[in-house]
Amino acid sequence: MSARRILAVLGGATAALCLVTGFVTAQASAAAGCRVAYSVASEWGGGFGANVTITNLGDPLSSWQLRWSFTAGQTVTQGWNATFSQSGSTVTAANVDYNGSLGTNASTTIGFNGSWTGSNPVPSSFTLNGVTCTGSVTGQPSPSSTPTPTPTRTPTPTPTPTPSGPPPGNPGGLVGWATQGGGTTGGGNASATTVTSSSALTTAAAGTNAAVIRVSGTISCSGMLRVGSNKTIIGNSGATLAGCGLNVSNASNVIIRNLTFRNWDDDAVNVQYSTRVWIDHNSLSNGYDGAIDIKRGSDYVTVSWNRVSSHDKTMLLGHDDGNGAEDRGHLRVTYHHNWFDGTNQRHPRVRFGNPVHVYNNYYGGVRSYGVASTVGAGVLVECNYFENTPDPYHLGEGDSGPGTLVARNNHMVNSGAGQTGGSVASIPYGYTCDTPSQVKSIVTGGAGAGRINI
Repeated sequence: MSARRILAVLGGATAALCLVTGFVTAQASAAAGCRVAYSVASEWGGGFGANVTITNLGDPLSSWQLRWSFTAGQTVTQGWNATFSQSGSTVTAANVDYNGSLGTNASTTIGFNGSWTGSNPVPSSFTLNGVTCTGSVTGQPSPSSTPTPTPTRTPTPTPTPTPSGPPPGNPGGLVGWATQGGGTTGGGNASATTVTSSSALTTAAAGTNAAVIRVSGTISCSGMLRVGSNKTIIGNSGATLAGCGLNVSNASNVIIRNLTFRNWDDDAVNVQYSTRVWIDHNSLSNGYDGAIDIKRGSDYVTVSWNRVSSHDKTMLLGHDDGNGAEDRGHLRVTYHHNWFDGTNQRHPRVRFGNPVHVYNNYYGGVRSYGVASTVGAGVLVECNYFENTPDPYHLGEGDSGPGTLVARNNHMVNSGAGQTGGSVASIPYGYTCDTPSQVKSIVTGGAGAGRINI
């Protein structure tokens, strides 16, 4: 049975009409309501990936919830471009900060990975903001979703960097420590402001009012540009900061995405005395000091899907052995799906934070060392791909004494064994480890600027 289904759910002449289809959408007319295109992108023994495109045919929406019920016990295991929850068979997908506005005839695509046993029928009923869309199934659905157990049924692990995001790795959604402490939404649904100069960016990023700031073109600058609370700074295609960095200081609820940083003269991104920060899908190269440094009591941070290349000091967590009074109980950071491309050290170098979670990253040709757990730190290193990296992880670094480090399920190619010791506090949030041997293809296919829908 092919995993690519062509399915349609057509309602009667109701105020809200939904169309459910596979890779080819059937033609239909509707007076008002919504249209939903549901496609099973891949399917394998016990699991599947699906994409769902929502088209609003009614009045403009500032936020939305899509809801449906599975009929065969399927379960959503992770999702992207929406916040997913499930109660029994009922699934709710709510917009995230960057796709809540949905004008008339506008569309947005979300997706998820799921588990199934026995069969995997498509949902036959959807609601959008409480408006029910029902109808009978037409087209050519297969009566059973049981895949043929042959090698050709194994899904290709390499993600395609399409706007909707591929199932592996959850490239569009927030995971990790930045989901804790109240979550991280940045500027939320605030109207976007586009900036093309360092002065305009500084002005737009100041203060605590919610703001979505789009960076356009190349901004040549120096030093560090201050970022206040409740800000989303996101790059348009090709957006670059050349010569300077962003300083998230004494702030909370900040998102930095889809930017290229190069030749910075201090740090590219510095986070201090700040909480709930998400640094995602950026490309960073050839700077002076840290690419992404987090310090001075900062907490609840996720660093995801970034690519760092041609650089020495990559990611520092905790700046000084003597800063324990501020840092103990804080510096909780998740690093996932980052590509360390021939960089030298600090991937990350950790003080005091416990637990710090380092998973599903690709270390390619890292020269000095990968992860260092030092004074007071507890680091969980799991499901990463280390290639041509002689020292993947160790305890202590320089004059800093050892912390603790637990390593599990990492994939090693021409790399050292690493050093572990002690225990690490438990991880409080849900996450899914990609198969470690597939992490290289997943991360190199999705990390860096230009790989997400903006």
